Amino acid sequence: MANVSVAAEWQLLYNRYYRKPEIYQMRWKHVDLSRNKVACASFGGPIAVIRDDSKIVQLYAESALRKLRIFNSAGVLLSETVWKHPGGRLIGMSWSDDQTLISIVQDGTIYCYNIHAELIQPNVTMGKECFEQNVVECVFWGNGVVCLTEGGQLFCISDFKTMKPYKLADVPGLTDDDMLQPTCLAVREPQYTMSGNVEVLVAVGDEIYVVDEDEAQSIRFDEPSVEDSEMQNDDYGNLIGPVQKMIVSPNGKFLTLFTHDGRIVVVGMESKQIAIDYSCESALPPQQMAWCGMDSVLLYWDEDLMMVGPLGDPVHYFYDEPVILIPECDGVRILSNTSLEFLQRVPDSTESIFKIGSTSPAALLYDALDHFDRRSAKADENLRLIRSSLSEAVESCIDAAGHEFDVNRQRALLRAASYGQAFSSNFQRDRVQETCRTLRVLNAVRDPDIGIPLSIQQYKLLTPVVLISRLINAHSHFLALRISEYLGMNKEVVIMHWACAKITASASTPDAHLLEILLDKVPLLLSIGEEDTALVKATESGDTDLVYLVIFHIWQKRPPLEFFAMIQGRILARDLFVAYARCHKQEFLKDFFLSTGQIHEVAFLLWKESWDMGKNPMASKGSPLHGPRIKLIEKASNLFSQTKEHTFESKAAEEHAKLLRIQHELEASTKQAIFVDSSINDTIRTCIVLRNNRAAAKVKSEFKVSDKRWYWLKTFALATIKDWEALEKFSKEKRPPTGFRPFVEACIDADEKAEALKYIPKLSDLVERGEAYARIGMAKEAADAAAQANDGGELLERFRKTFSQNAIFDTLKMPFQGVS
Repeated sequence: MANVSVAAEWQLLYNRYYRKPEIYQMRWKHVDLSRNKVACASFGGPIAVIRDDSKIVQLYAESALRKLRIFNSAGVLLSETVWKHPGGRLIGMSWSDDQTLISIVQDGTIYCYNIHAELIQPNVTMGKECFEQNVVECVFWGNGVVCLTEGGQLFCISDFKTMKPYKLADVPGLTDDDMLQPTCLAVREPQYTMSGNVEVLVAVGDEIYVVDEDEAQSIRFDEPSVEDSEMQNDDYGNLIGPVQKMIVSPNGKFLTLFTHDGRIVVVGMESKQIAIDYSCESALPPQQMAWCGMDSVLLYWDEDLMMVGPLGDPVHYFYDEPVILIPECDGVRILSNTSLEFLQRVPDSTESIFKIGSTSPAALLYDALDHFDRRSAKADENLRLIRSSLSEAVESCIDAAGHEFDVNRQRALLRAASYGQAFSSNFQRDRVQETCRTLRVLNAVRDPDIGIPLSIQQYKLLTPVVLISRLINAHSHFLALRISEYLGMNKEVVIMHWACAKITASASTPDAHLLEILLDKVPLLLSIGEEDTALVKATESGDTDLVYLVIFHIWQKRPPLEFFAMIQGRILARDLFVAYARCHKQEFLKDFFLSTGQIHEVAFLLWKESWDMGKNPMASKGSPLHGPRIKLIEKASNLFSQTKEHTFESKAAEEHAKLLRIQHELEASTKQAIFVDSSINDTIRTCIVLRNNRAAAKVKSEFKVSDKRWYWLKTFALATIKDWEALEKFSKEKRPPTGFRPFVEACIDADEKAEALKYIPKLSDLVERGEAYARIGMAKEAADAAAQANDGGELLERFRKTFSQNAIFDTLKMPFQGVS
């Protein structure tokens, strides 16, 4: 059923499945994407939002001043600043590879902001021509931009690090005819071109030109590579006609065109062959186009998001609010006013496990774990079916876990992989650990407060070094430090950046006070070897996570005795260490207690260890583990005896060891594992039930069981096995010290009225006798006993109420009247 619920969320595009999980519910408030210009960074980066000054919008409860606001991908506000730059309206903005926000205004001036909405000086201009002609459009790519002026000229900055603008070749006829204007632009990045320089594709009229610094060439598209397809048209070449929108694929090999007659055409940049030609229902150009990986193209109109693939019918997603498409290397993030989703092709490993009806080895392994959890024998059956493909199944589960955003599903898939790995001898054991390590990092940065929703493919392409750099630039220094430590990376970069950021932000603070503030930071203190001071600061803060960070650091760096001495005098640190060590490091905890003279705590640990050993399945059926258990308890008893305050515990442990030894002997002689860890009472009772009276008497003698207790135990044990003859004989051995009440109780509990009647008349207490008769339904005898009891008629009145609702009351009527 889990597979069905997972696969039900998928959409089929020809023969490929796509999914669109929701990553975040946006935390921002009163943000309407349709009223703003929005720039979203790739690799789960920040989102810049500013009111679009090219639109007439109604102002609500907001200032007339435009504000540039920067959010993380979950809609958490990171920074904001008032926009009051000259130079005309804002033409476009985008994030560079190093997460610098590049903004270009109408006169060609470029304003750069960091993630904290701080203006980076100095400003740069696109040149005199841009200033004179005005910029009308700009197209960004990773680390560069191309601008189009009103005069039809193209200017380019190929690297934002150098910020050197230069003019590209003129498009034929564009600069001469003011009426002729490009309909759309697209950029082919330098790393994908033969020349190594940026190429700009310009659609003018029926032509498409490829423009670089030296020349502008018209390109022609030839016959299609897919023949006899219903989705293909008959005429190609230059008959494509005017193009209204176009985008280049992420690898630079394909160009997607939306033509004047509503066709989507995908052509190869090198081969010039048409790979896809699909006619849409509307000739209205889409507001946005984006590649989804390398398998499909997305087109967005109001309320309709359409995905087109090489073959088959398109897939439609409908929205009742505006969306922004954010291309990534393995899919597209879809940002709306209320949510962030990630549209991607379902990974092959995930499809093999969760596809409805799948019988792949990975699906059977995942199913086997489910059966194992439900204690079903079908788990073993599934494992036998995939025995030869077990390594492949484990690898698929690990890979699928890496592609999941849902933590519970990650955990389930990794459990399935670990389960299968236990039965596979030729599988790399570190694959599960490596994936767990990666997922812990990804889950940490996906937290809405951090808001970097990286997929595992994006993470590998971005690299951990760049991720750490982005975290410290966002001033998430503590998380960056923890990840650096976890991955074994250099922590000095994080600490140095934190210190510099602290100094920069504290320009008015005196140097001496600033030094004190810096040294107050625990991770910094640890990095420079000031463990004592770090421990003091951490315990004073009361932050248990911080205290644990210091404890584990010192634990690894210092010898045990030095470590013990450091934490002994600090109550919070000591208590946290003891709490952790009780669960995970008991041997080390014993050393700590011995070094601090707490012998009784060592004894308690030994006693607990003996109980834990008893829970081991191997510790039953006469296992030799009972020997070590008894020795541990005896050792605990000896340690208790060395302190006057724990005499009781010493005696209890001594008797526990003695009882355990007797129980072990009983199990060995009876060949039944039913004695160990039972109480003295249960041991005696079990011996009598097994008709081993000699052993029962021995236990009674060893532990000085009183006669009263003995009579109760033996009476009920004999009643349990319904040995009424032995019970009667036992009652006549001597006058029972308990009286005959145990015999009556045992017979009544066994529902043997006849046997109970042998002993009820012998009860000396008339109240007890009357109650016993009443319990077996003998109303008249109960009334007689009650009448003779010297209790002021209390028992008689109780019986009157008890029996008044049944026919027996008539038999009680006369005796009651006689008494009254």
